[in-house]
Parts: sequence; C-alpha cells; structure tokens
Amino acid sequence: MAPTPEERVVRRARLRIGSLVGLVVAALLGLAGAISYGVLLHSQEQQIDGELAWGVAHGTIAGPPACSWIITFDGTSVDTGVAPPPDGFPLRQALVEVAASGVAQDTRITQDGTVYHVRTARNGDEVVQAVFDARFQLADRRHLLVAFGVAAAAGALAAVVSGVVVGRRAVAPLADALHRQRRFVADASHELRTPIAQVHARAQLLVRRARAADDHVQARDLDRLVATTRRLGEIVDELLMSARLAATQDTVATRPDSTDVDVAALVEDAVCADAARAAERGVTITALTDDDLPHVRGITSALRRVVAELLSNALTHTPPGGHVAVCASTSEQGRTVEVVVTDTGEGFDLADPEHLFDRFHRGPGDDERRFGLGLALLREVVTSHGGTIYAVGQPGEGATFTVRLPAAPTRRTGAGVTAPGAEEAERATAGL
Repeated sequence: MAPTPEERVVRRARLRIGSLVGLVVAALLGLAGAISYGVLLHSQEQQIDGELAWGVAHGTIAGPPACSWIITFDGTSVDTGVAPPPDGFPLRQALVEVAASGVAQDTRITQDGTVYHVRTARNGDEVVQAVFDARFQLADRRHLLVAFGVAAAAGALAAVVSGVVVGRRAVAPLADALHRQRRFVADASHELRTPIAQVHARAQLLVRRARAADDHVQARDLDRLVATTRRLGEIVDELLMSARLAATQDTVATRPDSTDVDVAALVEDAVCADAARAAERGVTITALTDDDLPHVRGITSALRRVVAELLSNALTHTPPGGHVAVCASTSEQGRTVEVVVTDTGEGFDLADPEHLFDRFHRGPGDDERRFGLGLALLREVVTSHGGTIYAVGQPGEGATFTVRLPAAPTRRTGAGVTAPGAEEAERATAGL
C-alpha cells in the first residue's frame, strides 16, 4: 500500500532531522578529535625537542636506547657509540657543516615507516648529532585517530537513530494537522458545491423573470449575483482540486484514473467554448496545433482546466481588437508537449513572474490586481503531471504563458507507431 502524503512528510522529516543531528554530533566529535590530536601532537613535539636537547647537551640519551642514538664528531672521526644507528645515519654532511659554521641544524628523515628527528649542534670541541625515532609517537597518533573515528561513527549512528525517533514524535502531530486540514478543505468544498449550484441556478431564474418583467435595474443587480455565485463556485472547485492534488503521489501518471490525454483536442475544445465570449469582447482567437501531436499521461479534466483557464485569463486581460493565440507543439525531439497561450492584452509588471503563481498574489500598483487561486492551482496541476509552467510579459505588451508536459511513451502496432491508449475512451475523472 502506497504511503499517504502525511506519511511521506513524516518519513522525510525523520530522516532529515536524524541526518542533521548525526552531522552535528559527528562534527562536534570531529572537533573534539582535532583538538585532542593537536594537543597530543604539541606535547609529543615538546617531548622530542627535550630529548634532542638533552642528548646534544649531555652527549647521552635520557630515555631507553631503543629509540635514540648519540653520534659525536671531533673533526676527523665519527663515533656512533655502542649501539649503531639505523641505516642512513649519521648525517655526515650535517656534521661537517655544523663543525664549520657552528650553527645547529634540525632535520626530519622519513624512512622505514617512521620519522627520525635529527639535531646536529656543537658541544664544546665536538659536534653532537642526536637521532630520535618517533615510531611510538606516530603509533599513539594513529590510535587516537582510530579511536575518535570509531567514536564519531558510533555517535553519529546513535544520533541518527535518536533523531529519527525524536523527529517522528515531533513531526507526527504536524502531519496529522495537515491531514485534518486537507480533509476539512476537501469535505467543506464538496459540501458547498451543491448549495452554491442551487443558489446560482435560482439567481439565473430570477434574472430571467426580471427581464421578462422589463425590470432592467433588478436584472442588472441579479446579473452581478449570478457572476458572484459563479465565481464562488469556481473558488470552491479550485479548493477541492487543490486538496485532492495534494493527496496524490509525486505525479498523477500512476493514478488509476490517469489516461492518455489528447492535448490538441483540449486546445480545440477550449477555443470553441470561448469563441462566443471572444466575439462579444471583440477579440480574435487562433488555435495552432502540430500534426500527430503526442498525447500526455494524466487526468483529462485537470489538463482541460489548465488550457481553459489560461485561455480565459488571456481573454479577460485582452481589450477589444486584441488577439489571443493558443499553440500546441512538440519540443525536445518529441519528448515534451508544449502549450503556449499568447495575448496582446495589458501584460503584467516585470516583477510579477516571480509571484504570479503564488496564492492570492496581488500585483503592484494602485489597482492591486489580484490573481487569486487560479494560477497557483494551475501550477499545482502542471507540476503534479511532471510538467512546468512559466510566464513572460511586459506592461502593455501582452503576456505569454507556456506549459510543458512530458509526452506519453508510444507503442508499436502492426500499422506503425501509435500513442498508447489512443483508442480508449476517456475514463472517469471524479478524482479531480
């Protein structure tokens, strides 16, 4: 059974909170490890420096002979002591240079999987070279890094687990509230549709009676009532559609009521439906569609609403004598179906494209043009179908709205390539 939107919200929030907590804990442990490593490194360097200084000053070693060697040079011969130093020592060039200049030299030699610290300095008439093998110090550093690495991994894992548990408890009430809110909006919208439709029908009946009685003032007021109830019904439909879209999966392509939608037919139907309105306003409409336009996978009623609303929006904002064009074509080598609605109307402010699709956005200016739910809902419909929608326009120069939807995959038949489901009748779309 597919998870509900609320369950997906809780799951994502739990993982996000757990991951963030794990990263914070790992970062804190890493910081503690870095500080500890720095302190250890500093103390070891001081220890090594003390060993070398003691060896040079006294001509002997202060610690166990296994990791230190003292080499003396009297100008002619080199004395390596009882225990011979490792291969590569003494550093004869350093002995000669210090004997000549009297300036002490510190050198680090990396070989045999360890680091040798070498100090060459004068001690009276002799030159003393102290060699210190830091293999034990290097082992301590490695052990510290491994210990902190294991601690950081274990701490991060524990933090992720605890974060997931805490996140679930913290986010579950919010998800439940979102579910209740969405359910309330859907139920309220559904219950309001019938009484609003009844009020709208009653208002239309009163308009006819007023006109039959030649009561033009009453008819004009009732016409406003009819328009208001129509808009109220549209808002309720928009709220219901928005709630149901929010309850879907990431896209509607996998929904049982999805089908292969003929976008070209939707464009032609929308133009025919608004032809009378356009004629009354003195606006011309043209429809251009590509031949063999591929279908798209989705909900027919929802996509019909997209095309119809974009055309209606263009007509509303196009003055008499203007022109509206609706074009449907393919792009990206047939992988995308593109619907473009262009008008020669009033356009919109250049700042509006960023906010046109926000709910109840008001455009700048004294009239505070309001866009309401319509465009925001259209974006929800388009994105739920895996598509995109954007607008381009300038004040007084019209506007262009472009919708891009992924084309449905094609299948081969004996007669050639056809769109899948093209022969099927449109299925019920009560979900939207």
